[in-house]
Amino acid sequence: MRIVVGAMGPGRVALVDPSVSLEPFETVTMQEFPAVVRALESRHPRWVWADTRRWYPRLLAEGVRVDRCHDLVLAAALIDHSTTTASARDGGAHPRPAWLPAGPAEAGQAGAVVPVASAAHAALFDLGDFDGETQAPEAAVTDRPRDVRSVPIDAVLAEHARQLALVTASERPGALRLLVAAESAGALIGAELHAAGLPWHRGVHERVLEGELGPKPSPGRKPARMEEFAAEVRALLGAPAVNLDSQVDLLKALRRAGIQVESTSRWELREHEHPAIEPLVAYKKLARLFSANAWSWLDEWVVDGRFRPDYVPGGTATGRWATSGGGALQLPKNVRSAVVADPGWSLVVADAAQLEPRVLAGLARDEAMAEAGRGRDFYGGIVGAGVVETRDQAKVAILGAMYGATTGESGRLVPRLARAYPSAMALVDRAAADGERGASVTTLLGRSSPPPGVEWRAAQSRASQPEATAADERRARSGARDWGRFTRNFVVQGTAAEWALCWMAGLRSRLMAIAGDAAVPEQLAHRSGPVFERIPHLVYYLHDEIIVHTPRERADEVAAAVADAANEAGRLLYGAFPVEFPLDLAIVESYALADA
Repeated sequence: MRIVVGAMGPGRVALVDPSVSLEPFETVTMQEFPAVVRALESRHPRWVWADTRRWYPRLLAEGVRVDRCHDLVLAAALIDHSTTTASARDGGAHPRPAWLPAGPAEAGQAGAVVPVASAAHAALFDLGDFDGETQAPEAAVTDRPRDVRSVPIDAVLAEHARQLALVTASERPGALRLLVAAESAGALIGAELHAAGLPWHRGVHERVLEGELGPKPSPGRKPARMEEFAAEVRALLGAPAVNLDSQVDLLKALRRAGIQVESTSRWELREHEHPAIEPLVAYKKLARLFSANAWSWLDEWVVDGRFRPDYVPGGTATGRWATSGGGALQLPKNVRSAVVADPGWSLVVADAAQLEPRVLAGLARDEAMAEAGRGRDFYGGIVGAGVVETRDQAKVAILGAMYGATTGESGRLVPRLARAYPSAMALVDRAAADGERGASVTTLLGRSSPPPGVEWRAAQSRASQPEATAADERRARSGARDWGRFTRNFVVQGTAAEWALCWMAGLRSRLMAIAGDAAVPEQLAHRSGPVFERIPHLVYYLHDEIIVHTPRERADEVAAAVADAANEAGRLLYGAFPVEFPLDLAIVESYALADA
């Protein structure tokens, strides 16, 4: 069952079951909407709405959780730019409505194999209701509204029907259905992560800050430890007035001291021997902590023992998530000790070991590469196969293969990988060649890379003209190689993001089936919101890593569910192909202990 949600005049919400009628079966106010959703959820519908980030938070605040949805904004970003729907779109029979906002494929301009069909697709995501076309009325919206909740129900119905028609007409409808379902599930998860929040102990965080930076400084002042390192650097450089926070000033001071650097990055600084390097690197590390995660960050982002970042599912061209505030995807290790489970609860922390190389092995159906990671550390398996001598060499070689390294240690080792794993290397080489000629590449399930921008194409065009200079040709070659490196990595990183979405979606379903019966202390009640106060729930996601907050007595059961969901995600994407996705799993009271 699908229930399409849209506006029916100011402040009113219309609900339509398009399998029965295109007329609303119910019209309610925004205040009444959560209660109606709660009642209808027992029928296990797929909610179809413009944007989960606009509709779902209100429901969660009222204690209403939905099982599945179709997010039209996220789905359009996939469907309207996938190479698998190109022929269906070329005729102009399915024009994109003006109210849809730009997605990463439009705003982010700076040879995949077909997944094995599996009955598990339908079991996890109930994909059957994506089949066929739905009759649609004429869209009534031409201007993009500021709030997609105001999109009229007729326009929402029309967009839903347009998307179903394009998916059905695509070259790989099964894969694209799975991708749209997984992306929509990710939208629900992103809203739930914000609603539940990541448990955060302010006192622990403050002790970390005092240990690293010294006492909290007065407004406008730097912490004492930073000032100490700054004074030492200035003395050693013989530059008593240099502003260490100004890259221009610092570069001048370094060069005057005989340190010939092109940037102030820690990696380049450490290539030089000078007594000022160590205190300067220490200063930069503390400056990063002070600017990104110090006392002002705590005041803004940690409320009532929870850190609630604003996740943006599908926020990058590859499908990786982004955040619109809080820096959740860049939490430094020295503040992770502040992520502490509530009394009586535990954290189940899991990350997928060497995810991207395993994804590449499955994408290319490279059995030798898959064997390297079977039942063991992937890089150790490459060493064991005699491809390289050390684990560090294996890691450097794999990164070089996925990012297009041609020089240095990576460039030296990549040819060994090509001999050992020809199918995998041929896949990324083809993706790079496609990018170099300006073509889009596509992930396993159907997400396609954005085309290069106008300046890139202009540079390629200039280089092909009879009057082109040597400089024009160099710029064009350099631009082509850069874009080829992007597309080379896109197919791997994008497919890894698809695996992670399937992992989390499967885990989300499992967690809701694990009832938590732990008593919740009164002072902790509702910190995670009314939906999650007694059940295990996801509280953090970082590309290939997740954290579940669970009643302590359910921790082992949750850990097993996390591992089962990872195995299922592998089967969804690769069927019977024998690529494994092992996890590093830990049940801890503090995030910092997960790596212990």
